[in-house]
Amino acid sequence: MTVKTFKIISTLEALSFLVLLGIAMPLKYLWDQPEYVSVVGMAHGVLFMMYLYGAWIMKEKLNWTWQMLFIAFACAILPFGPFYVERKYLQ
Repeated sequence: MTVKTFKIISTLEALSFLVLLGIAMPLKYLWDQPEYVSVVGMAHGVLFMMYLYGAWIMKEKLNWTWQMLFIAFACAILPFGPFYVERKYLQ
């Protein structure tokens, strides 16, 4: 995996999480349309796993410390977190 590929996955993972939280979840709970959570949730889950795998690869490729890897993993569960990793560790 290249750094460019990881950046793309990181961006897509962050955007899918924001769509899940900001659009799909309100549609499910406010307008009783749970099908969007199923679709977006599955896409986000796949991207989340790809992000974690990519972060592990970046640790090896870019000689990240264990602390940097832990921060990248922690940012995966925060809205906007992967954007932080991109700016802090991939520039």
